[in-house]
Amino acid sequence: MKKVWGLARFVVVYELRLWAALFRWILRRPVPVEPGTLRFAYAGAVKMILIAFIAVSAIEIPILDLMIPWEPVRIVVLGAGVYGLIWMIGLAATMWAYPHLVGPSGLRIRNSITMDVAIDWKSVASIAVHRRSMPPGGQTQWEDGVLSLGMGSQTSVDVRLTAPLVLPVRKAKGQPATTVRFHADDPEGLVAAAMAFLAPADVTGQPLAAKNR
Repeated sequence: MKKVWGLARFVVVYELRLWAALFRWILRRPVPVEPGTLRFAYAGAVKMILIAFIAVSAIEIPILDLMIPWEPVRIVVLGAGVYGLIWMIGLAATMWAYPHLVGPSGLRIRNSITMDVAIDWKSVASIAVHRRSMPPGGQTQWEDGVLSLGMGSQTSVDVRLTAPLVLPVRKAKGQPATTVRFHADDPEGLVAAAMAFLAPADVTGQPLAAKNR
């Protein structure tokens, strides 16, 4: 019973956050972030897939409406089709509303509203651009201390940690990671932004990398 209530709560919270993200996208009001924080998109790797799903959902609505002769069934199917179309657009909106973040507090790696991994800068030994294709096994993989948080079966940024760290990712099953790999549409920009916070500070306390940009 506890698992059922937990699943129901997850579904309700997920739906509420999805609709909130959709309205934020429509109104062009991103989620507020800490001052000095930069946002980095990651949905480019699955953009064509999302467009295809949305297009198919939109096309099937009038087709089913013409094919189903029973009025009550047609109304139900029409309602379900419209909801499914809006839901798919909302899913795309969540990726816009919850991008990766690089800011004073650290790095936040995100995937829609299902994943939010925060890593502070003192835990980061190095960060670099490294494009990889992921082997079969899903978008989230853990092997020998390497946690891959892919998008479209690829990663483009490697983060090496200063020490093994347990991150809130279910597939890692509580095992510590020494390296985190993830995808960003602009890995070079993300790494450059991160280096400004990782670089040693001068006598004024300002990161040298940031000062020289």
